[in-house]
Amino acid sequence: MLTRRTALGLFATALLPARLKAADREPDYLRKRIDAGELPPAAERLPKVPRVMDVTEFGGLPGRHGGTIRTIVSSQKDIRLMTLYGNTRLVGYDRNLAFVADVLESFDVVEGRIFTFKLRDGHRWSDGAPLTAEDFRYCWEDVLNNEDLSSGGLSVSLLVGGEKPLFEIVDPLTVRYTWKAPNPDFLPNLAAPQPLTLALPAHYLKQFHKKYQDEDKLAKLMKKNKAKKWTGLHIKMSRTYRPENPELPMLDPWCNRTPLPAEQFVFERNPFFHRTDQNGLQLPYIDKVVLSVSSSSIVPAKTGAGESDLQAHGIDFNDYTFLKDSEKRYPVKVTLWKKTQGSRFSILPNLNYDDQVWSNILRDVRFRRALSVAINRHEINMASFFGLATPSADTVLPQSPLFRPEFANAWIDYNPDLANRLLDEAGLAQRDDDGIRVLPDGRPAQLIVETAGESTLETDVLELVSDHWMQVGLAMFIRTSQRDIFRSRALAGKVMLSLWQGLDNGVPTADMSPAQLAPTAEYAYQWPLWGVHYVSHGAQGTAPDLPEVVELMRLLGEWQRSASMADRTRVWDRMLSIYTDQVFSIGTVNQSLQPILRSARLHNLPEDGIYGFDPTSYLGFYNPDTFWLEDA
Repeated sequence: MLTRRTALGLFATALLPARLKAADREPDYLRKRIDAGELPPAAERLPKVPRVMDVTEFGGLPGRHGGTIRTIVSSQKDIRLMTLYGNTRLVGYDRNLAFVADVLESFDVVEGRIFTFKLRDGHRWSDGAPLTAEDFRYCWEDVLNNEDLSSGGLSVSLLVGGEKPLFEIVDPLTVRYTWKAPNPDFLPNLAAPQPLTLALPAHYLKQFHKKYQDEDKLAKLMKKNKAKKWTGLHIKMSRTYRPENPELPMLDPWCNRTPLPAEQFVFERNPFFHRTDQNGLQLPYIDKVVLSVSSSSIVPAKTGAGESDLQAHGIDFNDYTFLKDSEKRYPVKVTLWKKTQGSRFSILPNLNYDDQVWSNILRDVRFRRALSVAINRHEINMASFFGLATPSADTVLPQSPLFRPEFANAWIDYNPDLANRLLDEAGLAQRDDDGIRVLPDGRPAQLIVETAGESTLETDVLELVSDHWMQVGLAMFIRTSQRDIFRSRALAGKVMLSLWQGLDNGVPTADMSPAQLAPTAEYAYQWPLWGVHYVSHGAQGTAPDLPEVVELMRLLGEWQRSASMADRTRVWDRMLSIYTDQVFSIGTVNQSLQPILRSARLHNLPEDGIYGFDPTSYLGFYNPDTFWLEDA
């Protein structure tokens, strides 16, 4: 809810554009279209109350329009990075990870269950069409609640006690969502890296919807776009998170102008973007972002060869020395940010593994604890991270207000004697002639850890772990496969242990959902079948039957019904305690470092930052629309 002080600040900053001469407000990139009458002047392209970004607040400099940023991606799918970097949300996060209105002019929450959203008067989609309540109605009634388009039902974040909200249009610029009970999951999902979609460009998408389009014309559109069903056509043309349709009107700072397939994608500035700097200059500063597709194995080499102006994707800490050396040959700078994951690498025992003997063992907490205390994290830190990371369980970081030292220290001390004792107690006391422990059915205890094979650093860490586990009588083998195959095997229960990153969000506040601590996603590899069960509302997978996991699900439900910060904090604390004590994820080190390479001419990218997917959207947390190029 806006305070009087905030409202006055918005009113004052809304006047800023008038202080600049009209000619000074216009990007040269758009000038021809403006002169030709194809685009209105900036004063008419901006909302009456734009969102004002004070770039000096965190040590930045007011910029200027112009220039192109080059970056490298490892597949066509990675154009979704632009959705993350654009960081355009109905409700987003400020630098303190508090909720702030972004696309919305304001939002009001009553009793944690009534959410009233006010749109910015004059805000337009990238094609110039007004953003209004009709775009929310279309998304709600004709997409989210259309059984053909949303066969899986509504997102769980839109359901409270299994019931959906009452949606109302208060006026052309105000909409409201009302539940009978609190829904604390709602705002975090709007601010998420892959945000909940509540508004779609109805004026554009209705042509692909059978409710609004003539049957013959719809058939022609399906044929033109190689779609077998109208639903597939609508989904293809409306995809916002991975912006593959250049014709789809957007709200992001840059819009894709390149159709699939392509080896290079050009994103151009959105003439109707709703943010300005404190001087009234419309953002983004940068005119174009060019994404070049390359094999993941050579992204570091191309980055170090001067082919990128801004790079974080596809490079890792083991590339740092090489990239730092490129500063001698190219006008670039390389800095190190701290990763936000709960663990840089985490080993996930699959509690849904389809081998019954192994499943019983993996579900025994003594076995999971033994695996953890058998790992020498100090050696991993020194050998793979030059001692710059922090040995830790897979948990939240000290930067989170929810951090407690006992969570970070849970079952991480290197103790082979304790590991041996726990393994004996778990029924693996017998060994064969080679010293390998023997399963109850007589097979040797051979662990198989699978990875997506996307980093040599993964293999380096696993080879050390293999040595550690061998010392306590457990043989370990590494299997790498392509990510899609790896995920398919995990969902089928064919993966025994996975190597993945730890908690996506290592810097949560109590206002953010603790769903990552429970089986709520199909790609949570320690319990994929339980996760599928949750996502599918019980239609697929199986329900959790391990008491501690059932308790995590109960606590998550308690958080989802909470109406106060105190209640949410208490739930987070209890869930973190169970998660770390039960070692559902075997963390290694966290607060590891991520190289960030940028052009020496690029301003307003912090020297020090935090880097991760959730909740910070990688570079998006620092608003790349405020980055600018000197001598562009």
